[in-house]
Amino acid sequence: MKEKDSPPGLYRRINRDSFPPRMEISFYDPDGEEKRQTLIYEKVTWSIGGEEQGLRYGDNPDQEAVFYRLINGSLTLGGVSSIRPENYLCSDLELLQSGKHPGKINLTDTDNALSILRYFPETPAAVIVKHNNPCGAALGSSPSEAYHRALMADRVAAFGGAVAVNRRVEEDLAELLTRSYCEVLAAPDFSPRALERLSQKKDLRIMQIRNMDRLEEFQARRCLDFQSLIDGGIIAQWSFVPRQKFEDFLPAQCTYQGREYRVNRLPSEEEKKDMLFGWLVESGITSNSVIYVKDGVTIGIGTGEQDRVGVAEIARDKAYRKLADRLAWERLNLPFNLLEDPKKRDEIWEEVTALHGGLTGSVMVSDAFFPFKDGIETGLREGVRGVIQPGGSVRDFEVIESCNRWGASMIFTGQRSFKH
Repeated sequence: MKEKDSPPGLYRRINRDSFPPRMEISFYDPDGEEKRQTLIYEKVTWSIGGEEQGLRYGDNPDQEAVFYRLINGSLTLGGVSSIRPENYLCSDLELLQSGKHPGKINLTDTDNALSILRYFPETPAAVIVKHNNPCGAALGSSPSEAYHRALMADRVAAFGGAVAVNRRVEEDLAELLTRSYCEVLAAPDFSPRALERLSQKKDLRIMQIRNMDRLEEFQARRCLDFQSLIDGGIIAQWSFVPRQKFEDFLPAQCTYQGREYRVNRLPSEEEKKDMLFGWLVESGITSNSVIYVKDGVTIGIGTGEQDRVGVAEIARDKAYRKLADRLAWERLNLPFNLLEDPKKRDEIWEEVTALHGGLTGSVMVSDAFFPFKDGIETGLREGVRGVIQPGGSVRDFEVIESCNRWGASMIFTGQRSFKH
């Protein structure tokens, strides 16, 4: 093996791409009013260390990759219009610091963080994304509090992730960020003292995305999603837009064999806030997924599973483990997994068990209906007080009965939130 191909060097060298500087995608309908609609893109590059280059590599170091920015054209199909040129977020990011060129994952993780942040313009919020899924998402009274809450939701998974906050980064947040490792930090602005503090992290990619101040404008905008098949075929779909107001949701009720079923208890105001928060965070999570949220922060995220009861259990188990890690870290400055003292481990785990992993009083969020009651009862047994899910199962009546038996509220969104 050549030295440049050794494992450490594999991730630092640039994989030169052979993609052209310009790309055009045309949609042509010989019978349509608009016979041809063309989108025009240009390759994005950055000059870092004297090297002009685009993406370092794709998903893996031996994959060529290119990043194209939409510069001209428009597309309207079936009354739906695509995002117009120059409405940029990640496509026009400014690299204030970057020890090396960004890779594809740095951009897609940051973009997915922004896709969640766009729904919370009125409150300081932070999202930490790893492998295109949030490790933690939280609201706070300040950017530093939001970041700390998101980090402690899953401190272990957040290692090496992409952090995005929707407010200017000041020195207090920069100080917190220097105590952990992240690949990317994205924000609309940075104070000079914050940049000075962050300069200690030489390989941290600091992305200033000025249009984050206009993230709210992207809440209902759609873009085209493309997915390639192994035989060269392409699937195109309009991007998903979740329902964004609690008033748009539906009461949890159904009819089965001539009998009416409905949830007895309406959600409290705090449950409504967590239901809406969780549903909007859910839109940025890979399906099949179930998450738990409490007081404006994710406390257990299960994602990418094949069965709903399984993902509900994974999210529950993660809530237990992450709370144990948080307690060990805050009290002993050690990860729970590295805590060797059996007495201290037992003490922390007993406390976590008594608190049901912090799930008591939380809200359970599901991106699709529960086909059986076993999935929802995974959360209800831990003290979940509210549930938000699409509804529409032939066994909705069982799920409603379970909520009534445990005294939980439930709301139907009337909309599925799959993300593949």
